[in-house]
Amino acid sequence: MKICYLVLVTRTPAFRDEVGVAHARFLDTLRANDQLLLTGGFTDRTGGAYVLQNLTDRAAAQAIVDADPLMAEGSATAAVHEWSTR
Repeated sequence: MKICYLVLVTRTPAFRDEVGVAHARFLDTLRANDQLLLTGGFTDRTGGAYVLQNLTDRAAAQAIVDADPLMAEGSATAAVHEWSTR
């Protein structure tokens, strides 16, 4: 069993494309640090999801999400769920 953190992201009306670019760079950094397992956008363009791994606890996951440019700039909201994977 592996504990990961599923992050469900929903765009807000304040979404800006340039913040989306910064978000992609942010995810690239997480991937380089082996903290990002999976990511993708919803086909209806309302948001997306990503899965964080190799973190100490939910608070660490929440701190990463809070630093994500999408949330920091108000372009999206996020819900973090602790996820037990097999």
